[in-house]
Amino acid sequence: MAVALTTLIEEADRYLSAGKIHDYCPNGLQVEGRPQVGRIVSGVTASQALVDAAIEARADLLLVHHGYFWKGENPCITGMKQRRLKALLKHDISLVAYHLPLDVHPEVGNNVQLALQLGIDVEGPLDPANPKVVGLLGALAEPVSAAAFAARVEQVLGRTPLLVGSDRVIRRVGWCTGGGQGYIDQAIAAGVDLFITGEASEQTFHSARENGVAFIAAGHHATERYGVQALGEYLARRFAVEHQFIDIPNPV
Repeated sequence: MAVALTTLIEEADRYLSAGKIHDYCPNGLQVEGRPQVGRIVSGVTASQALVDAAIEARADLLLVHHGYFWKGENPCITGMKQRRLKALLKHDISLVAYHLPLDVHPEVGNNVQLALQLGIDVEGPLDPANPKVVGLLGALAEPVSAAAFAARVEQVLGRTPLLVGSDRVIRRVGWCTGGGQGYIDQAIAAGVDLFITGEASEQTFHSARENGVAFIAAGHHATERYGVQALGEYLARRFAVEHQFIDIPNPV
């Protein structure tokens, strides 16, 4: 089975409400390939390694969370960018990327999907008064130590997280995948016991320790593996096409 590229993109844009979300990059179709799609390969970032893997898998379309053409970057098609685009165009593979729309979606979004992986019950947005804050609030079924929860994170995500406040007892959790460490202040204001994100900044340690909140940085890549997989599966079911997620390991 195959579906028209335009039909697939229209459905993905609609499903994610991509046109309603202001972002740092274009969402949706970034590189146009062949007009029919029968096989989707998904991954976190459209790196050269993922592009090469998509070519090897004979993909018609590469679906990612981190695509190209970011605000403020050099627009010239040279070096690394030229090599990536040349490979996609040579093999007639479309590149489709969704950044913030894939973070915030209530079903396939990175934040919701991470909660499913870690056993967190979603309660609502991290900061209801500020829709630009894409994180969520939730709770665990039973209180556990931060050290025990960090062990769960390590088992699920396959990497050892950075943990601050291992002796804290946690039940209420705030989180924002990827580079959401700056939202720790909103999490503290919301009364969480633990804040989870992908990365850590120097000041994050002090904010967590001085406010009595546990903090876990589990990796930008590791916390954002699940949304693009869920979106790929949704599109595969919707259009009866093939889908394969390919994980390119990234320790960051």
